[in-house]
Amino acid sequence: MRALVLNCTLKPSPERSNTDALADVVVTALEKESVEVERVRLADLDIRPGVTSDEGDGDEWPRIHRQLLDSDILVVATPTWVARPSSIAQRMLERMDAMISETDDDERPVAYNKVAGVVVTGNEDGAHHVIAEISGGLGDIGYTVPGQAWTYWNKGPGPGPSYNDTGEGHDWSARTGRAMASNLVAVAKALTANPVPPPPS
Repeated sequence: MRALVLNCTLKPSPERSNTDALADVVVTALEKESVEVERVRLADLDIRPGVTSDEGDGDEWPRIHRQLLDSDILVVATPTWVARPSSIAQRMLERMDAMISETDDDERPVAYNKVAGVVVTGNEDGAHHVIAEISGGLGDIGYTVPGQAWTYWNKGPGPGPSYNDTGEGHDWSARTGRAMASNLVAVAKALTANPVPPPPS
């Protein structure tokens, strides 16, 4: 089983990413379930605006598109900015929109029988809104989003330290992240055994 983690932090490598640090918890739990995990920081790539799977010369999204097709599990990790997903997460969803009309050999949308979950960080509230926005978009595209397929961390109302600057709340976020990984694997296995059929004509 293969998983792809798309980190939508605004920070390019090698800058330290709070979102990446919380995603580590989910990655470790997935690897303990013998899942092969690939990680990509989208800020490191030239991903052009658009709603197709290839926006032409220099666009690096086609590589991500191939990785999405090859993965059983998708984890979207994003920071919270003004109570919303990052602009990179929004662009990711816009580019994934093309997958709605792409089908496999059985005429199913290519995201059918794939599962997805969400990791969110931020030092103010808004995580549930971000989870809802990302999960809703992934559901539209065709992904199955299991119950409690998310984890998040935030400091609470008002400015404060970031995830990497404090240990406060990490235990809860880690437990939730491990549950997220377990639920993703369980539902991915169930879909492999009993796949969602093509839509009725």
